[in-house]
Amino acid sequence: MSKFTDTMTIRIHAGKGGSGSVSFRREKYIPKGGPDGGDGGRGGDVYIVSDRRYYNLSHLFKDRLYRAENGQTGMGENRHGRDGKHLTIFVPPGTQIIDEETDEIIYDLIEEDDRFMAAEGGRGGKGNAFFKTSTNQTPRFSQPGMPGEEKILRLNLKLIADIGLVGLPNSGKSTILSRITNARPKIADYPFTTLIPNLGVIDRNDGRIYTIADIPGIIEGAHKGHGLGLSFLQHIERVKAIIYVIDVTGYDLGFNYKLLKDELKTYNKELIKKPHYIVLNKIDLIDGDDEIKRRKSELKKKNVLTISAINGTNMDKLLAAIDCMMEKQDAS
Repeated sequence: MSKFTDTMTIRIHAGKGGSGSVSFRREKYIPKGGPDGGDGGRGGDVYIVSDRRYYNLSHLFKDRLYRAENGQTGMGENRHGRDGKHLTIFVPPGTQIIDEETDEIIYDLIEEDDRFMAAEGGRGGKGNAFFKTSTNQTPRFSQPGMPGEEKILRLNLKLIADIGLVGLPNSGKSTILSRITNARPKIADYPFTTLIPNLGVIDRNDGRIYTIADIPGIIEGAHKGHGLGLSFLQHIERVKAIIYVIDVTGYDLGFNYKLLKDELKTYNKELIKKPHYIVLNKIDLIDGDDEIKRRKSELKKKNVLTISAINGTNMDKLLAAIDCMMEKQDAS
């Protein structure tokens, strides 16, 4: 499995335009033919296109020069050079294109098949036939082709998903993802099993389809880069709804919820305004319904679900809650 990569710096170079040709007709019985040098072809452009077949940026190479084809030189008999072929670089939807020198976001590829011309090819030079005039019947010069644009770009991926699973390390997010989607993330009973975001698809019986992202576990200070820090917080900026996953066996459930919410708020205050549910996971480790109810009441919230992802308890209620959040988003 390739390494998950969500940022990449590349160099791009559009094609150089082909030079115009200096040529004169050379035909039998026409010793002094006129100019017939053709124009040079245009250099190829560099395009960056979003494609859902790509999940991250690991297929690209750091600092590599991605070059479009040069235009061909013009030829005699007024034959124009062929235009250079365009170069297309494919990236996942959600990729920002950033100018490395100015740190400016040039373009944000949100939708599938979004297309952005990142570098324009150079114009082809004119052949000497173009410069023929009544006072200069035999021009012996042509134009050179113009260089193509060259840029250094930083590509930055922010995953696009409908729902984000947010929780402390080892809260059971990956198990939830594996239960309700087609994803098969790595699962183990120790912190930071999930080191990269995992995406899954929920395919409901009525035809509705949602994407859900399992974000690596948050720790206190994540917004400052602690733990996995900013490298994963950016991946929940674009979700439509959030599920806070909390280990019900924890010592202070209210504090854990507040920690998660505070980290999101400090990173981007708009995140806590999104529709959300609080999911208390691992109720299979608690003895008795009364104890589960008591722990649930600690949060003093209405939108709280108690589940066991490991044995599937109340997963139908979780899916119903997801339906509810998505319906509210669609209606807004």
